[in-house]
Amino acid sequence: MTEVSDREPPRRRVPGPARPVRPAARNRTGPGPGPGARPARRPGGPRPGAPKVIRLGSPRPRLRLVGVGLTLVMLAFVVRLFQVQAVDASTYAGKAERNRYVGQVLAAERGEITDRNGVALATSEDAYDITADPTMFAPDELKVTDGPEQAAALLAPILGADQEELVRKLRPDNPSLRYVKLAGRQTPQVWKQIKDLKAALAKKAESDPSTVNALAGVFSVPTSKRVYPNNELAAGILGWVNAEGKGSGGVELQLEKRLAGEDGKIRYAQSGGRLVPTAGSTETPAVPGSDIELTIDRDIQWAAQNAISKQVEESAADRGYVIVQDTRTGEVLAMANAPGFDPNDLSEADPKTLGNAALQDAFEPGSTAKVLSMAAVLEENAATPGTHVVVPNRLHRGDRLFKDDIDHPTWYLTLNGVLAKSSNIGTILATGQLGKTQGQANKVLYDYLRRFGLGSHTGLGFPGETKGILAPPDDWSTSQQYTIPFGQGVSINAMQAASVYSTIANGGVRVEPTLVRGSKGPDGRFTPAPKPKETRVVGEKTAKTLARMLESVVDDEEGTGTKARIPGYRVAGKTGTANRVDPATGKYHGYTSSFAGFAPADKPRITVYCVIQNATQGSYFGGQICGPVFKQVMEFSLKTLQVPPTGAAPAALPVTYQP
Repeated sequence: MTEVSDREPPRRRVPGPARPVRPAARNRTGPGPGPGARPARRPGGPRPGAPKVIRLGSPRPRLRLVGVGLTLVMLAFVVRLFQVQAVDASTYAGKAERNRYVGQVLAAERGEITDRNGVALATSEDAYDITADPTMFAPDELKVTDGPEQAAALLAPILGADQEELVRKLRPDNPSLRYVKLAGRQTPQVWKQIKDLKAALAKKAESDPSTVNALAGVFSVPTSKRVYPNNELAAGILGWVNAEGKGSGGVELQLEKRLAGEDGKIRYAQSGGRLVPTAGSTETPAVPGSDIELTIDRDIQWAAQNAISKQVEESAADRGYVIVQDTRTGEVLAMANAPGFDPNDLSEADPKTLGNAALQDAFEPGSTAKVLSMAAVLEENAATPGTHVVVPNRLHRGDRLFKDDIDHPTWYLTLNGVLAKSSNIGTILATGQLGKTQGQANKVLYDYLRRFGLGSHTGLGFPGETKGILAPPDDWSTSQQYTIPFGQGVSINAMQAASVYSTIANGGVRVEPTLVRGSKGPDGRFTPAPKPKETRVVGEKTAKTLARMLESVVDDEEGTGTKARIPGYRVAGKTGTANRVDPATGKYHGYTSSFAGFAPADKPRITVYCVIQNATQGSYFGGQICGPVFKQVMEFSLKTLQVPPTGAAPAALPVTYQP
């Protein structure tokens, strides 16, 4: 049998194509090799010189490793999530609290108050409320335990505040409190000083970790500060605003809603007290308040305030007031009080001087009220200016003896003379003719007093205004029945008295006084104030007759108002000197001195009313100390309004008669 070898036969070393390699012997189906045959060789490693073969390992181990790794990562996330949401939830909620959205009020710009010519009497300037977030001064935030003390030490000299009070605000009882106001309405210069100091501390802290920025939690809120450019001028009318920026007196309080406008709001994200610009914000803009234009003329107001202040000082009086009114329109051109106050700095003001005494003081007017009695007598045709009146030195009525301000022999006066010489007895006798009985006369007089506005508010709607005291006639005491006709036993305010004379000057028609001409809204449109109410009180003939009679008080040498004369102008006026009720004791003490009148008497334009309370030096008679004030203020007002002098005075009405 021939043996078959599985080795490759040697190649021939002759040129030409090489023989193909014989394939490995196939498995035979026949019997295996016989005895002595060599076994087939197993495949071995590569033969020398043959290329290496790279075999790929199994992927399963690697997949298991990756799976284990991902499982560990997910397990770490689950553990951390559990820690955040369950174990340390309160801690992380507190941290998130510092990155929440916060809201802030945008203060509306307060409207201006101007005089009738647009001159600013009250305006607003930019200011800042200095605030703080107390949580940012906590030990865990600043890493020091005395953060509030450090901040207070830096802020106190800048704000002019008490250092201990600042510490109390920065370390409140409520540890979660996020907002406190350290100081209100500070100037931009104050906030700039704090801001610069805060920035310097922050910069130093970046390079020196031991530095603590104790002002990091101090911020500002833009607002405005009320300013009164003329200081004390018209302070009684204007009033003031409180520390919160709200009107607290005068027109500031009366027209608070119109002046204040509507505050806006802004909501923004903040972190550590700083705005996060990428987090977005929402804002509702503030609506500015309306500007208010008063009827006041600043120059006339100045003249009135200057004149009354000097006279109060010279007389060493408790106080005084002057009112100037347009007789045709009822507009108040001036309302001055002395002593006054500066609304820019209430800390220096005497509490007794706050408010508007011309509207808030109720006093017995005295003889200036006799014009009311004369108006009733003339309108009821109970007498005429020439009616003869016998005036004794004393008059017995009820349980009292009445007298005039001086002792005198029996006077033979006309009704005009009773007014010119300001006779109490003559006035009692004249008003006694208003009814068949004294009770009927009382009721008639009471009706006229009410028509002229006594016992009622003037219509100004001013805060704290008194309506005076006028009891119904059935409640008049025995003495009041005879004292009310000459101005005692009844109380009024200065505006009521001025309105009485303006009514006579206006032909017997009462026009409610007004202090506001109109307002200008944020859109710039001016809205006039509603027209004041008009009421006829007495007939035109009666008013003109009264004006002639009042001229006698000033022009006639026997009149009590000669110091009120104004060259070139016809002046109608009346003096008053009344016993004064001391508000502290409720008893009569001292005097109320007054003068009321209007000019030009034949074509009235201006009413001036002056009052001085409790003059203690020099004269206390109204004609002597209020007459000159009336003259000074009236002259200035006539020139300011360019009212020309009138014609020659008419023949004077007789004051006396020969019996």
